Amino acid sequence: MLIVAEKKNSISDFRHDVTTDHNALHQEISSLYSDHRNWLQGWLRGKLGNACDAADLAQDTFMRLLHKHEALQLREPRAYLATIAGGLVANHWRRQALEQAYLDALAAQPEALAPSPEDRCLILQTLEEIARLLDGLPASVRETFLLSQLDGLTYPQIATRLGITVNVVQKSMTRALRHCYQACYQ
Repeated sequence: MLIVAEKKNSISDFRHDVTTDHNALHQEISSLYSDHRNWLQGWLRGKLGNACDAADLAQDTFMRLLHKHEALQLREPRAYLATIAGGLVANHWRRQALEQAYLDALAAQPEALAPSPEDRCLILQTLEEIARLLDGLPASVRETFLLSQLDGLTYPQIATRLGITVNVVQKSMTRALRHCYQACYQ
């Protein structure tokens, strides 16, 4: 009976510690938000030239912080926020470029071959999902993967185009395919 009581106390203590840590993290993020949100939105507005996108990415920056599970302990909060927001800006521009490339390709097609507005929406959503899936890869691995899968280049052609060896192309493809598999099935 004593062992059961000790286990109950240790579980209760653990829950209390987790709740306390969680509340402290939320308090820290709330403070960070109130102290630096306006600065971050201004910084993003300068990068994007658009107040609406800046507000969205500032919000996304703080949402990323909410998904962290460890204390932040920041000495330079603005540098930390700018680093996270900078990554989100890069993703934003990459998605914009992807969407523009798709729209340009559509504009070049004869009208009879152009997809319906519904199909366009589905295709854009799929392209954005693929872009999000590939965001976790280094740029060189992502480029190798896209040259292979979208442009249909062979490994030797990719190696020549990127100035790398076929062996590096194979390793990059293995890494990209493993990343895709893990993102889809784990």
